Amino acid sequence: MPVSAVTCDNITVKFGDFVAIDRVSVAFEPGRIHALVGQNGAGKTTLARVVAGIVAPAAGQVLVAGAGVSGGVLEARARGVEMVHQSFALPPSMTVAEALEYGSTRRVGRIFSRRSLNARWQEYLDRTGVTVSAGAPLRDLPIETLQAVEIARALAGDAKVLILDEPTAVLPPNAVGRLFDNIRRLRDSGVTVIVVLHKVREVLEIAETVTVLRRGELILDTVPSGSLTPRGFADAIIGSENSAEDDAAVLGLAEAMPPVAVAGTPAPSQRGPVLARLDAVTSPDSSGGAGLRTASLDLHAGEMVGVAGVEGNGQVALVEVLAGLSPASRGVVEISGEDMTHRGLLERRARGLRIIPFDRNTQGLSSASPLWQNWATPLMVGSRRRRGMVRAAQLRREATAALEAWDVRFTSVNQPAASLSGGNAQKVILARELDDGASVIVAAQPTRGLDLGAVEFVWRALRKSRESGASVLLISSDLDELAEVCDRIVVVLGGAVVLDVAAPFDIGRIGAAMTGAAA
Repeated sequence: MPVSAVTCDNITVKFGDFVAIDRVSVAFEPGRIHALVGQNGAGKTTLARVVAGIVAPAAGQVLVAGAGVSGGVLEARARGVEMVHQSFALPPSMTVAEALEYGSTRRVGRIFSRRSLNARWQEYLDRTGVTVSAGAPLRDLPIETLQAVEIARALAGDAKVLILDEPTAVLPPNAVGRLFDNIRRLRDSGVTVIVVLHKVREVLEIAETVTVLRRGELILDTVPSGSLTPRGFADAIIGSENSAEDDAAVLGLAEAMPPVAVAGTPAPSQRGPVLARLDAVTSPDSSGGAGLRTASLDLHAGEMVGVAGVEGNGQVALVEVLAGLSPASRGVVEISGEDMTHRGLLERRARGLRIIPFDRNTQGLSSASPLWQNWATPLMVGSRRRRGMVRAAQLRREATAALEAWDVRFTSVNQPAASLSGGNAQKVILARELDDGASVIVAAQPTRGLDLGAVEFVWRALRKSRESGASVLLISSDLDELAEVCDRIVVVLGGAVVLDVAAPFDIGRIGAAMTGAAA
């Protein structure tokens, strides 16, 4: 019987009193694609980090090719274990070649010239099929290319085990298939791939075996993916006691998406008042891609408007201009009927604007700060501060009540935000932003990287806000997602709004607009 590529023997991980992994024993066979699945907070990323040597277990041992590993990241990498994180780890100021050299385990202490560095790594990139210049700065790369560089960096050290943490969470739908092709090629070359995923249909498409964790406990132990039914998957991930609504969510994601391409784009028969307006707005380009180009958009009360487009075509600029973080060099920005073009975020918040940012970890939360401070930030810098009424004890009590009401899984409002899973971190942001004063809600990729249950939670929260009369602007790279939940979809291309259509949607027309092709 062949030795397992990775064996987790009775692994337990604790963060204070919280047990993240509880006596998990699982073995991953060499040269196969293994999916590690579970809801947010189930422990899947924690277990992956234990294997990569990033997190030290309180009990148990990790074995790589039959030999124990206890020396942390450096020993794990020396044994051929590499991990690509959901939040990319390479410094954006580096070039591709610098990042690859930095990540290599075999070139420490080398002296090199810029020309020789670029030449050596360009040859490696060409050989591995990554189409990018070795001298290109990482900050200028699109998400799909940046991920390919991260994987190339991991493989540059002769990796035998590659761990990918939620690799599809940052990709547009058309890039997922290419990623899966690359994963299969790695498997065929002898690399053992462990993929942390949350979409059931992706698991069934790519994985050969499936391991399911629930609340830190092992539920399914590397079972063949072909032996699983959607119903069995739902029970394993959520539990047999799950609600019919959650079960339907799992089953819906496991099956093919329902057809949404419907001819015709009739205007809605009735709309509420305009709560936010962009009138011929132009803004500078940014690190997030194109700025706005004479973009006009009305957001009405009681509707959810989706923003579709290939990444880098103005989505970031749209959020920054609405939030007042990027200046409008031309045009007018109105919130709740008032010209806010030259006013800041605090004044816009006072008029009902709320932002759920693109990256919850770097833009939405201060990872090192306690939960109560993350939740209470608007209160501490807003009207209460101006009236001299900020009292920490009172804010802690209010934060506790708010986070409990939003079903955030936490032990204390004093714990750092970094200790939360992705789904619970997003709930903290929702609890802060979707307050009674929210009238214009800008939600940027709010479900990216979340598990099935957390995705449904986000949609219920946004729908409730819409039904209460708020206007929701939803930015997502998942066109199926937009078509399922939105009343209107606008397409941005090169910073311009090139299409504005109401449901029912013609997906072919929307896709053509996204690429600049004729419909």
